[in-house]
Amino acid sequence: MLMASDIERIILTGAIIRQFTDDPRGTRYEVLGKTVDGRAAFVVCRFHGPDVLLIITAYAAEVEE
Repeated sequence: MLMASDIERIILTGAIIRQFTDDPRGTRYEVLGKTVDGRAAFVVCRFHGPDVLLIITAYAAEVEE
C-alpha cells in the first residue's frame, strides 16, 4: 500500500530506470525510489503538457524470500 507522500518521495528522490518511448500518447518513465518508510517502489508517469505530471501507476517492489 502506497500513500501520496510515498509517491512524492519516489518521484523527487528516485531515479528514472526505464523510458517507454513507443507510446503515441508520449514517453512514459519508470522511476525507482524509496518510500517514506524505506521500501523500494516504482512510479510510472508521463508529462501531460508543460506543467502536469500524470501518475499512471505506482507499486511496491516485490520482496524475494
